Amino acid sequence: MSADECLTSNWQMIGFEDGSRGYGAERLGQHRKSCAKHGVTPDLQAYRTGRAEGLRDFCQPSRGYNLGTRGAHYNGVCPSEMEGDFLDAYRAGYRLYELQANVNSANYQIKAKHNELDEIKELIREKEALLIASETTIQDRILTLADLKDLSERTGQLETEIAVLIDDRARHEEQLANYQSTVAHFGF
Repeated sequence: MSADECLTSNWQMIGFEDGSRGYGAERLGQHRKSCAKHGVTPDLQAYRTGRAEGLRDFCQPSRGYNLGTRGAHYNGVCPSEMEGDFLDAYRAGYRLYELQANVNSANYQIKAKHNELDEIKELIREKEALLIASETTIQDRILTLADLKDLSERTGQLETEIAVLIDDRARHEEQLANYQSTVAHFGF
């Protein structure tokens, strides 16, 4: 914070903003450190009052759910009387985040395996061309045949891995769809 901000700040409003963003109490220490450079001490009581009001705004179940769906971390800041509902919603949202992450991960892995498969198929074409080239020596043909065998085996492995990943993705998508229909009834 600048010297002007420290001198003219509405500490209750700063507390409200910090609370409504779910910041922990240690945030005041950061403000205090910034303002100490300018010889200003924050109004502790006004900050605490504002932060408590902001936390009531932050600690709504819908905010917890949204925080969870983004995979964000909850800092344990909600008052005890609000934390139960907030955490239930947060966990529901976080579970949705995890299920979507499983689908995304499967998609990423499938794409990576397809890319590797495409590269191997290109190598096979190059090796096959080398195999039938008139200038290729017998020794090079033997080595090329061994390379082709290895590449063919890897192609089979990749095709199997892709099939397994596609099955995994289908399972993850089903889990996600089922959970989405479940949380739709929660009203977040």
